[in-house]
Amino acid sequence: MWRDLLPLGRDARSGGYRRYAWTPADGDCRAWFRAQAADRGLAYEIDRNGNQWAWLGDPTAGQAVVTGSHLDSVPDGGAYDGPLGVVSAFAALDELRDRGAVPRKPLAVVNFGDEEGARFGLACVGSRLTAGQLGPEDARELRDGDGVTLAAAMERAGYDPAAIGADPERLARIDAFVELHVEQGRALDLQSAPVGVASAIWPHGRWRFDFRGEANHAGTTRLDDRHDPMLTYAHTVLAAREKARLAGALATFGKVGVEPNGVNAIASLVRGWLDSRAADEETLAGLVAAVEAAAREHGARDGVDVRVVRESFTPVVEFAHDLRDRLTALLDPAAAGRGTPVPVLPTGAGHDAGILSAAVPTAMLFVRNPTGVSHSPAESAAEDDCVAGVTALADVLEGLACG
Repeated sequence: MWRDLLPLGRDARSGGYRRYAWTPADGDCRAWFRAQAADRGLAYEIDRNGNQWAWLGDPTAGQAVVTGSHLDSVPDGGAYDGPLGVVSAFAALDELRDRGAVPRKPLAVVNFGDEEGARFGLACVGSRLTAGQLGPEDARELRDGDGVTLAAAMERAGYDPAAIGADPERLARIDAFVELHVEQGRALDLQSAPVGVASAIWPHGRWRFDFRGEANHAGTTRLDDRHDPMLTYAHTVLAAREKARLAGALATFGKVGVEPNGVNAIASLVRGWLDSRAADEETLAGLVAAVEAAAREHGARDGVDVRVVRESFTPVVEFAHDLRDRLTALLDPAAAGRGTPVPVLPTGAGHDAGILSAAVPTAMLFVRNPTGVSHSPAESAAEDDCVAGVTALADVLEGLACG
């Protein structure tokens, strides 16, 4: 499975992946998912929001146990973020079959669409729509960098954007959702543990900072006469780093757009996107407010107008304690044999499991990432750890659906 999936959407120059929602690369990944379902005789379906499902058992019976993740990527992302959870889900079903385990509840593998938000700027679109956290009208009007709406992109890919929207009946049939994901950090490696259980997802969001100045000639305009938004933006980037360090939180300007974007021109507009995360919502709000205040202070000095728009926000997610504790109990006997308890750890990264947690009991398993690098071609996981993740996921599914 991994060998077949690896070439899809890979950029030859960077070695990373560009599997953006509703593009041909995304279509190739979707075809791969459907083929995996067919190879196992699973019932395949696409829901109203374009999410893919592969069912072992009756999808309408209720009390289903679902696992999976996503197949899309950030720009030049790594191979494991998302796909590891989908590949491991199919592999865990194979493991259950080899064990002779007979599920008492329906089991499903899911591929949620547009989790990364790389094309339309909003993360977890497929799961947000399903959970009713994103309205269909707002979703259809989302636009990519070329001005193409999500509705138009779906139509080009052969899907019906008129059908998108909340899917409470589907969610009501799910007893538990367990997402396996490569860890996006080094906590497991520092604890010499191949697999861990998630405790919570930090609150996080995305804010767009617009710095409007005055376009002018770079070679003739005196420094004292300039209203240069690039200068204000640069100071804001540095301020975000310092204020995040003081708050024990995270703040990153990772995307920037410049107009007119000429080498010999002073910019008229610099637009930067801030990604910020913290252990609690109060700290996060204080951090973003401090970054905005620093931007406005520098803007006033530089003669630059600063406007801030919050584009998305996800509150803190505490995974269902009873389900989390059950996962830990299911995995601890094996861990005890090695003398190492299963770590329970929080994460700063958002996931479909976090979006669904308000409507469905959800939990997450993490697989060790030895370098801690993620959202990069350097992202990695050892084969032995991936196999350990599959075994752990199979243990969990057997306990939840077969016990």
